[in-house]
Amino acid sequence: MNPGLEHLQPYPFERLAQLRKSVVAPEYLTPINMSIGEPQAPTPQFIHAALIDAIAATGKYPSTRGSDGLRSAIAEWLSTRFKLPPGTLDYERHVVPVNGTREALFSIAQCLVDPRRPAPKVAMPNPFYQIYEGAALLAGAQPMYIPCPSENGFLPALESVSAKAWDDCQLAYICTPGNPSGRVMDASQIADLIELADRHDFVIVSDECYSELYLDEAKPPVGLLEVAASLGRTDYRRCIVMHSLSKRSNAPGLRSGFVAGDADLIRTYLHYRTYHGGAMALQVQAASTAAWSDEAHVRENRQQNRERFSAVIPILQPYLDIPEPEAGFYLWPSLPLDDVEFCRTLIEKQNVITLPGRFLARPGTYGNPGQNRARIVLTDKLDICVEGAKRIAALLAQHAK
Repeated sequence: MNPGLEHLQPYPFERLAQLRKSVVAPEYLTPINMSIGEPQAPTPQFIHAALIDAIAATGKYPSTRGSDGLRSAIAEWLSTRFKLPPGTLDYERHVVPVNGTREALFSIAQCLVDPRRPAPKVAMPNPFYQIYEGAALLAGAQPMYIPCPSENGFLPALESVSAKAWDDCQLAYICTPGNPSGRVMDASQIADLIELADRHDFVIVSDECYSELYLDEAKPPVGLLEVAASLGRTDYRRCIVMHSLSKRSNAPGLRSGFVAGDADLIRTYLHYRTYHGGAMALQVQAASTAAWSDEAHVRENRQQNRERFSAVIPILQPYLDIPEPEAGFYLWPSLPLDDVEFCRTLIEKQNVITLPGRFLARPGTYGNPGQNRARIVLTDKLDICVEGAKRIAALLAQHAK
């Protein structure tokens, strides 16, 4: 058995399921689930049409590399969206399609971490997407949690990590825009991380799956490859980005994303994937090509996302300190009571499900950075999000008495 298995902790939603078992929700209130980051809007019809039109492709084996059409569409989208210098991102050398970024975030560590080196470490923000931790442990590395405290704008406090710890680091995950805070690392912060990667010899993996759900249409978040190019690093050395159609295109069930960046690392990762068995189905490749080639549906998605934030935040602000998100679809408020107790009571009194913040984090220098916070997800229809917010406000108003 892989010895890392004994160190895996229960997934946040397993812990939430156990919490829900201990509570009886009021049956007269329709349950509202604001705990899981799953888009509830329909997948655009043109993506379904491309999927159906290619259904006959089930009779053929897909290649792990992916079709020229898909990789070309991805490279063109990346180059346009992040203003990469023309010709620097080659779809033949810099791009690999994957079955959703979740599996890629996991498998990249299995590919790139060398457990034979002394004290191998994988860095990650804290709070974090739990796949980062599991990937590190099962690759034979120790997770290295970088605090993202409110004092640092909920962004990774890179300066809190010692030079010795960076020396042991082989791979560093970042998530920008962040889950759960919705905060965005700026170009200077990403440049600092690139400099650290050069000095201490590690790879950066940037999870950018929320990059297209930004709230200011005039200010799209910067990306890792964009910053690398601005520094003249058009070989994208040590830099890997991951993007997904799940949030951007309301297509989580398509399980479609991509990995792009450093050509040497991509070549190694592609070689790994030929054994890993991660080829994307041909009909999914066709639908993905269509999705990456269209921006109109993404702009509409952003507009609906803004409307949810605009409607919900004023309802909750009288009762909660809510850091202003820049992107994504989460709220990460500070609570006036214990986060687990808040989420339990919210189910018991209002039949609204949220996620205790501590379930997304680990204790560290700043304590548990998720403690006394909750992740509140705004992905459902506008009226349902508003109703959920009103119920949360009612509970908090009662608590304040």
